Amino acid sequence: MERNIKIETVIIDTGIVYALADQKDAWHKRSVDFVEAFTGRLIIPSTVLPEVSYLINKYLGLEAEVVFINSLANRELLIEHFDVDDLKRCVEILNRYSDVDFGFVDTSLMAIAERMNIHNILTTDRRHFSIVQPSHCKTFTLLP
Repeated sequence: MERNIKIETVIIDTGIVYALADQKDAWHKRSVDFVEAFTGRLIIPSTVLPEVSYLINKYLGLEAEVVFINSLANRELLIEHFDVDDLKRCVEILNRYSDVDFGFVDTSLMAIAERMNIHNILTTDRRHFSIVQPSHCKTFTLLP
């Protein structure tokens, strides 16, 4: 793998954060390799936090959840909160793609990425993020 990734900012999804915590996850090595080589900013939407916390606690335990929360406190991941315009964009995406089975967490991540002009999404979810046509670019670049 390339040693230093030259992308400035990526927005990170639930699956990658969970994969970073779970050494048995199929995406663990790819996720760790990417994050270790990445020199830019890792943005995590606030809407992703409850989902990640729940999964980590349920499957890996309280200690792992505390490690995750400490990583947030140490600013290893930068939290981005949603705003009213993001919520409106979530509704637009949900209505436009009503035949796709994604929900608020995915659409909030997309809306925040659009607002922040971020093209790169660090995700294990290839299906959902490849379907949506972002408003600020032709397609999202899905990493790793």
